Amino acid sequence: MAATTPKGFHALPISVAQLSLAAVLKCGQSFRWSTLRLPSTGGSVNDAAAHPTYEYRLCLRDRVVCLQQSVDNLFYRSHFPDPQPSPVEIAIRDVETLAWLRDYFQLEVDLEKLYKEWALKDPVFAKFRDRFQGIRMLRQDPWENLVSFICSSNNNITRITKMVQSLCGHYSSPILSLPDPCDPTELCTYHPFPNPSALAKSDVNTTLRSLGFGYRAEYIQRTAKMLVDEHGLSPLSSDQREPSEIWLQTLRKTDTAGAREELLKFIGVGRKVADCILLMSLDKREVVPVDTHVHQIAVKHYGLKGSAGKTNMTPKLYDDVNARLQSLWGDYAGWAHSVLFTADLKVFANYGVETVGSSRTPSTSPTKALQKPTLEPLDRVLPAPSPSPRKRKAKDTPPDPIQDAPRLTRRRTRGGS
Repeated sequence: MAATTPKGFHALPISVAQLSLAAVLKCGQSFRWSTLRLPSTGGSVNDAAAHPTYEYRLCLRDRVVCLQQSVDNLFYRSHFPDPQPSPVEIAIRDVETLAWLRDYFQLEVDLEKLYKEWALKDPVFAKFRDRFQGIRMLRQDPWENLVSFICSSNNNITRITKMVQSLCGHYSSPILSLPDPCDPTELCTYHPFPNPSALAKSDVNTTLRSLGFGYRAEYIQRTAKMLVDEHGLSPLSSDQREPSEIWLQTLRKTDTAGAREELLKFIGVGRKVADCILLMSLDKREVVPVDTHVHQIAVKHYGLKGSAGKTNMTPKLYDDVNARLQSLWGDYAGWAHSVLFTADLKVFANYGVETVGSSRTPSTSPTKALQKPTLEPLDRVLPAPSPSPRKRKAKDTPPDPIQDAPRLTRRRTRGGS
């Protein structure tokens, strides 16, 4: 059954094999998307597969983008702060939102074609490509990406999410509030990501430490100050970006080595963090961020010499792993790596696996999962993402720790319980 376009939304035809929001927005690339359950349609399992069950929201500088997904369509709309734009202006901004979506999700890239190419080159990838469909790289704002991955040092997705959400709540003003789809009396308030100048002030370090950022607080403040001191504060661009944000974006046109060299100048940015930024926001699609676990997989499955146990990650070893995986997966090696990385996240232990009526227990590790190609792919049914962070009734899906972070400022409207 084809899904009906939700009221107020526009439809963009795209299959889950090309883009799975439930996977891409939860796999540790971006940390500001909120996930809210939609009211149940009360239909069959097949109806649930065809119709959206969750809404995903992200606050940009001038709007909140809302997304829903069925098996064959991406539905989108934007909400704007007051004063509300005219119908003509809304039509123009809807075109802008669509252009942003195509850019952010890099929809010009045929992901299914890449999966086929990787599977032909790599028998290991071929064993689980059907299970982990629709995982593509986002093309994020470089400034937000830089700060988010400074937070990632010796950290996990749960805490990174809390930090990034807290950062926005403290250092940027809210632009609007929207009701929860399941409870219109409860409002979710949205903050955009703060500019560099907001994080460059001397008291930011102390404040962030009080919020639990630890040593990363100093890294963020000093990095922001470096950018502001070097590139200034004004004038703002038409889209409200500061000069340093625009400069970071110019690194997309710089070669990989040159862009990496610039990133490594920032406090708290080492090789892996720099490579994450290169891959996720600076168009360096061939870059594979390497850690000890990626090294272990390269040794076990891809013929790299070395011990499969824990190993100190030297610069030479890092380069060797990167070169091996790039030679295998080609120009989009970083994208292929992201599929493997996602497979290692515990929250994806049941992703793409038919568990009803099956006694199989899915692996939480790609090293093990790659050895179990018999896992049955879920037949085009969207994997259920976690619910929104507020407390739910017992009938709802149990909360996911990634979504337990205080993503949004919530308040009850008058008349609510």
